[in-house]
Amino acid sequence: VERVVNETVRHFGALHILVTNNGGPPPGHFFDFDDRDWQQAFNLTLMSAVRLIRAAVPYMRAQKWGRIVNLVSYAVKEPIDNLILSNSIRAGVIGLAKTLANELAADNITVNNVCPAYILTERVRELAEDTARRTNRSVDEVIQGYADPVPMGRLGTPEEFADLVVFLASERAGYITGQSIAFDGGRTRFLLG
Repeated sequence: VERVVNETVRHFGALHILVTNNGGPPPGHFFDFDDRDWQQAFNLTLMSAVRLIRAAVPYMRAQKWGRIVNLVSYAVKEPIDNLILSNSIRAGVIGLAKTLANELAADNITVNNVCPAYILTERVRELAEDTARRTNRSVDEVIQGYADPVPMGRLGTPEEFADLVVFLASERAGYITGQSIAFDGGRTRFLLG
């Protein structure tokens, strides 16, 4: 992590924006996992963000400007069945971001989270293809099944998702910090968030 951050600064002369992201821990229920599984999920999901932020913030502080955007999941607002590890530990990223938003605001560094539901990526298409094979349905039927709980009736596109992240990383978003923004077409059913 430190090498990546240092090489970025060496190559570009500064580090203004950090977007943290990681794959999700395996699916399963509470009694499916032992302490080692929990520790691996903790390292993958929370500590990867902690380590990246720890390496990047000194550069941002020195220049009195920075944007940190954590990509998490809508599961932090509405837990997803069979994802006990992700549901539990991704919430830690939200707590980290909310706390850092307060600590770093005086240095003109914002910290926000984007919480996507399904986005029509190649990975989602691969999952839909696998499900279609196993359930003898078409890929389009499976994807529509993903979209059915979404009031907009479709999945978000990678381009729409990127637009939100780019906005949060811009100067125009300088007064937005400590927020967890759902990117889900209205799918999650929370009142405040």
